[in-house]
Amino acid sequence: MSDTEKPDAPADEHLPATNAGRVPSLDAEQRYGGGKHRGEVDADIERELQEAMGGMSAEELLAAPRGRQQATEAGPPGRKKGKIISIHGKDVFVEIPGGRSQGVLPLEQFPEGPPKVGDEVEVSIEGAEEGLLILSRKGAAVHADWDSVTEGMVVEARVTETNKGGLAVDVNGIRGFMPISQIDLYRVENAEQFINQRLRCLVTEVDPQERNLVVSRRALLEKEREEQREKTWTELAEGQVRQGVVRSVKDFGAFVDVGGVDGLLHVSEMSWNRVEKAGDIVQPGQSVKVVVLKIDRERRKVSLGLRQLTPSPWDSIFDRYAPGSVVTGKVSRLADFGAFVELEPAIEGLIHISELAPQRVHRVKDIVQVGQDVRVLVLNVDASQRRISLSLKGAVAKETEPEPAEDEEEEEYTPPPLRPRTTPLRGGLGEHP
Repeated sequence: MSDTEKPDAPADEHLPATNAGRVPSLDAEQRYGGGKHRGEVDADIERELQEAMGGMSAEELLAAPRGRQQATEAGPPGRKKGKIISIHGKDVFVEIPGGRSQGVLPLEQFPEGPPKVGDEVEVSIEGAEEGLLILSRKGAAVHADWDSVTEGMVVEARVTETNKGGLAVDVNGIRGFMPISQIDLYRVENAEQFINQRLRCLVTEVDPQERNLVVSRRALLEKEREEQREKTWTELAEGQVRQGVVRSVKDFGAFVDVGGVDGLLHVSEMSWNRVEKAGDIVQPGQSVKVVVLKIDRERRKVSLGLRQLTPSPWDSIFDRYAPGSVVTGKVSRLADFGAFVELEPAIEGLIHISELAPQRVHRVKDIVQVGQDVRVLVLNVDASQRRISLSLKGAVAKETEPEPAEDEEEEEYTPPPLRPRTTPLRGGLGEHP
């Protein structure tokens, strides 16, 4: 053929323009074997391709509906070693021996990591799609059996990649999809952590015609959790100590999963010290040991406690605050009826308004202020109710009382000596004459 003569345009030239979007950086010559007619492809590739196409000719292939043509009765084709020439998105393009034909296989068939241009890879020819050989890497599933999956079936899915809506998975060689809302029972912030993991999940949708497979790990977890929940309710009892997982945290408390049952750990039951926000003590996902305080089986509610697992400062309260003793504290808050004084963390006492001063007090703030250090007299301690009654005026009075004077030594009393009598006693019988 002379330089001025132009070869007949190959049939590939009339492929739908949509293929250009699949391989944006490769021109038509590179994609379809340098513009050569299929008759110039070597005999081995031609034979394997014909087997993969089930005996269809090139013209019949191009006239057939867009999609992959796979080997049917001819069985799986042989394997070839090819060289990777480029990688575009999730597609790996491979040059078949001799550089006379090219094929493509998905990047997901390289679980060890993306290959490099120039690497050799052993592949099988599965068919052709729009003039491009469809390849499969050695060790990858060649024929996806859609009969192996049905709705409601529990399967193991290998996570191959993430996308905008969730996870791409492989189930028995079938590419499937797991929506991000179906990964776990609770919101998943980082889906990347699941890549290359094998997850047990439930098949929720199967459509072989559309090649659509949807699976849900959450559905399986919910099913298992429901079974565990019923078992937990039969075993749950007040006073039990259970291991749980914090599921969510609010300002007023945290919800803890104790074997499929969510219980409320109120902020007042988290610590013996005053806690403003539950988030200062626990965080979502944290494993905690809690005590079952109360069970409402009719309303299916459980109250939990955390501070009960640590010693209470009230257990030895009388050793530190005996009635009649004067102690130091800090005014923590004011009320119309008196002032609360923090004696130590988790221990507060009340100075009633009547115990603030000897005279009548109309406003508590006229006598004490929040943050003020005061010395108070302990009037009464009720350990069961966790209450301590204090007196400010009593402490002042006690500290200003004069100390009793030391007793002077009493001199020993010595009676005066008797004087001798000089006259006889009167009224006596006397001697007889």
